[in-house]
Amino acid sequence: MSVSEGEEGGLFRAAPSDNSQDLLDNPTKTVATGSTPEDQASPVVDEASPSSASSFEMLDMESAHAPYQEVQPHWFFCRRADDNTSWLPFSREDSDKLENAFTNISDEGEEDTVVAVEGQRYDVHVKERKRYAVYWEQAPSEVRRCTWFYKGDKDTRFMPYPEDFSKDLEEAYRKSVTSDEWKKKLDFPTGETVILHNPKLIMQYQPIGLQDDWVSSPTEHTRPRTVKRGVDNISVEIPDGEPEKVDHVVFMVHGIGPACDLRFRSIIQCVNDFRSVSLSLLASHYKRAQQEGQVGRVEFLPVNWHSALHGDATGVDEDIQRITLPSISRLRHFTNDTLLDLFFYNSPTYCQTIVDTVASEFNRLHVLFKQRHPEFSGTVSVVGHSLGSLILFDLLTNQRDESQARQGISGEPCHLNCNTLEQTLNRLGLQQYLDVLQNENLDLESLALCRDSDLKDLGIPLGPRKKILNYVRRKWLPEDCRMGAVCQAQGPQLQPEVTSTQDGNESSGLPPQQFHLHRPQSVTSAVDYEYFDVGIGQTNGGIAKGQVSIDYPQLEFHPQTFFAFGSPIGMFLTVRGLKRIDPNYTFPTCKSFYNIYHPYDPVAYRIEPMIVSEVDLEPMLIPHHKGRKRMHLELKDSLTRMSMDLKNNVLGSLRTAWQSFARLPVAALPPGEGGETTTAKTLEETQASAAVTASTKREDKGANFWTKILAWSSAIHRHYFRGGFDEAESSESVEEREHREIKMGMLNGGRRIDYVLQEKPIESFNEYLFAIQSHLCYWESEDTALLLLKEIYDNLGVAIEQPQQ
Repeated sequence: MSVSEGEEGGLFRAAPSDNSQDLLDNPTKTVATGSTPEDQASPVVDEASPSSASSFEMLDMESAHAPYQEVQPHWFFCRRADDNTSWLPFSREDSDKLENAFTNISDEGEEDTVVAVEGQRYDVHVKERKRYAVYWEQAPSEVRRCTWFYKGDKDTRFMPYPEDFSKDLEEAYRKSVTSDEWKKKLDFPTGETVILHNPKLIMQYQPIGLQDDWVSSPTEHTRPRTVKRGVDNISVEIPDGEPEKVDHVVFMVHGIGPACDLRFRSIIQCVNDFRSVSLSLLASHYKRAQQEGQVGRVEFLPVNWHSALHGDATGVDEDIQRITLPSISRLRHFTNDTLLDLFFYNSPTYCQTIVDTVASEFNRLHVLFKQRHPEFSGTVSVVGHSLGSLILFDLLTNQRDESQARQGISGEPCHLNCNTLEQTLNRLGLQQYLDVLQNENLDLESLALCRDSDLKDLGIPLGPRKKILNYVRRKWLPEDCRMGAVCQAQGPQLQPEVTSTQDGNESSGLPPQQFHLHRPQSVTSAVDYEYFDVGIGQTNGGIAKGQVSIDYPQLEFHPQTFFAFGSPIGMFLTVRGLKRIDPNYTFPTCKSFYNIYHPYDPVAYRIEPMIVSEVDLEPMLIPHHKGRKRMHLELKDSLTRMSMDLKNNVLGSLRTAWQSFARLPVAALPPGEGGETTTAKTLEETQASAAVTASTKREDKGANFWTKILAWSSAIHRHYFRGGFDEAESSESVEEREHREIKMGMLNGGRRIDYVLQEKPIESFNEYLFAIQSHLCYWESEDTALLLLKEIYDNLGVAIEQPQQ
């Protein structure tokens, strides 16, 4: 910034000029064309007319004579998306922490200080002015200590000045306040010009060289920018700080492709939105519990496996690109980057890569979170969207419980620890193969890890190797696992010997429960397609084939709940040959499972019909986050009930009329004296009584019908304008009573599994038009987030509150 000596040696001086009055009266007007840069750089003040009527001289006396107060800085970070750059503020709590660290560094001259912000998901290096992500890979973003801001006519929000520029502006502002001299023009080395008309009117003009080419005159300025001092004087929404206490952690796995919604945002951005939605719901539905300190917050962390699959390590993108046709390149690129993930998961090589990436990310995030939150004592849940839910289903199905894990650590199988290889072969009458196995250094534990092809390579015939593998693996399986539901197959499996029964049907030589094969406690496993036992239900003959057999890593934690969003699990299990899920089956390490979907989601499938096939159950309707059904759904139900009442009343009236005629048979009485008179009298009384009865019934039914019609409108008014929580609770309790005696199996602890969202009114007009959007709506769904929070805090003993209308 240019500095010129004035009477007081200040930063700028007073120099009246002929065109200064015009500039002050019209700040958007430029100086004369013939003026030199030196003339433009000189300060501007009008000393000739102190009582001028110019609006810029009508100063606020209190502001003019108020003592100088140092501006309060606020810290911002930069977010770049494509060609757009935006500056977003930190919360006041995070900004105060950064300011305190900045002050301590300036005073004590310490080295760079790292401050954890945004729920400790980011670290800010104060001296470097950089913000680094902690849990995921992301380019560092710039951080700025902001005091002065500007906004042009076409800008939607204020942008902060660089810190050096703001420092010079603050110094000039301080001198103007202390000396009570305004209407100063400040020229900066970059060509920027700032005019301080008064404390509330400060404008900036860009240099001519930075203007657009279509400016008519070389000296014509563009429209000025508005300059504001301090974050309190600009319209910016400063986010609320997050509670430090974390009650629960949720890991969220994405589906196919790198984008998770129609705006092509990454899993990181979508999880950030889901976290923001959950924080607002906690403030509205758990307000009292938050005030009492019972509720903190739920941390949501993204798990990204797509980048590892399509990275340089696998080289799959280069291989696919070499065989991709050049036509319709954009569509083919979308297919290669998104839809092929489905085929990759069914590939033995890349399925192992995907599963290993998800499991390693789970364990890494869990360890890192515990390091940054050593006081955390809560539990963990997992969420999978689309293909991510199938990945989690297979991964959780192949976990070992504590008893199996202890056996894997000790390396001593429960049924073979007292036997030797020689004793086993002698018991089977196959002692002639002892030398062959010992030459390969095989013991019973390693023998249980062998496949049929391994023993075939050793020269062992088909019959003996089937006996060996059948005996060893059956003995390796713990008794408690044999008698109950077991894990899904995770490696090469043994197909049981099949014999023929008297009725001609084939049956296995093993009991049905022994079809389930326990996973050997191995570290690595060859990847291959094999026959396998799905382990969670019944297939054709108990054996299915076609799923990839890989080694499933073990997680370092036991998830409390598994939430599936828009999940194709049911379809994949059916394609794999699974006909029915065993009602007694449950995940080895996860006791709760929710299948959440939108009614128009083309990828979602149900789970409950595979467990309870004999009963046609409607899915559970997820309540609206405001505590009621959507109006169009309630109206639809009301119209349906009204039409049923109308149908029943019409049929009831016809039935009553028919019965009234059928009840009038003429009795055959013997002729006698006075018989005709008595018979006629009795017949007349009977007909009159029947007519009165029928008329009374018709009047009662008609009155009841019209009473229902009139009461319907008042019920709608009461439901929507006086709050419908009691009615929603009563309807929900009715549904619960209807399904109370239906056993839903143990996959979700006996509770319902399928939960459907309520479609929006506009979505109900054309379900095909909103099909794709319905598959991607879960990240911003308040109803979905509230269901997760309710499940999490119900387990913590904290009840949900009714929001205020």
